[in-house]
Amino acid sequence: ECIRILQQGVDPQAPIRVIGTSGTIEALAAVDAHMKKGAVPASLHGYRFDLDSLGQLVEYMWGMTSAERSKIPGLNERRAEIILAGAAILHETLMLLGAPEISVCERALREGLIVNWMLDHNLIENRLRFQSQVRRRHVYRMAKKFQVDIPFAERVADFATSLFDQTQSVLHKWGDRERELLWAAALLHNCGHFVSHSAHHKHSYYLIRNGELLGFTEEEIEVIANLARYHRKSPPKKKHAGYQNLLDNNYRRMVAQLSTLLRLATALHRRPTPAIASVNLEFETREKTLHVKLTPIKRNDDCSLELWALDFKKAVFEEQFGYKLSACLVKKQATSFVGT
Repeated sequence: ECIRILQQGVDPQAPIRVIGTSGTIEALAAVDAHMKKGAVPASLHGYRFDLDSLGQLVEYMWGMTSAERSKIPGLNERRAEIILAGAAILHETLMLLGAPEISVCERALREGLIVNWMLDHNLIENRLRFQSQVRRRHVYRMAKKFQVDIPFAERVADFATSLFDQTQSVLHKWGDRERELLWAAALLHNCGHFVSHSAHHKHSYYLIRNGELLGFTEEEIEVIANLARYHRKSPPKKKHAGYQNLLDNNYRRMVAQLSTLLRLATALHRRPTPAIASVNLEFETREKTLHVKLTPIKRNDDCSLELWALDFKKAVFEEQFGYKLSACLVKKQATSFVGT
């Protein structure tokens, strides 16, 4: 009857996303992670395991006693008594819903009660606004925590998302989700300066990866950290541990492509004060050439630093997309006033 109620109003053609909370599901995720990776992540928030893996866990624990199950990494003695029943019920639920996997949420009833009390006492904003802005708020929270120059980072983020929009459907097929991850990485790409200027891109990876960005899944945080990691210096390589931590080749391709856009965005904002008013891209698909046209804020600014930086960083872009990159300056037209 519970499954029938859950299925009401669900489009049978639409993919179903299931999110699980609380102890039993977190314990199953911990066991699954240990079996697959040999270790349990510091945070299980956003961790996903599929129906087949859950079925294998049920079979694995089926013939064990409670004492034997308590020795499984990730389980304690109290949880071991009920874990098999919980796993079997969860497996059957996913099967009946037709859901291929389940995602873990570390926030549950306790946090919900606190949020509800705060809403009732007008201590936080409207429920929908509070939830919809959680990702953005926590990106800014991390930026402030690690003393990022936020106006500077916002400028880089604007350039990165502009490049994303102008190259979409021509050089890549990524959508709104990936655009948001690029924006977050652009805002945080310099947070590694909090540790050291030397190799700060590597420090940025570590801080983002371990900084508890609420609202993002583990896979999304790994993407953001990798994008920030590759905004300078070496492009992604198979031997890099962080790059290999990405979920699959699709995520690696996402990082390889979008990190090149972040590299170009950082080249466009090199000074303490902004120099570029806008960036417009023109494609010559037959010649495989991308013309980057820069409009300076000041008419007499030759933007030599930005043009040099683009030329210095274009090699990774050209190798990734197979397009030659050519940058030039577009001077603003002088405005004439005619008196009558």
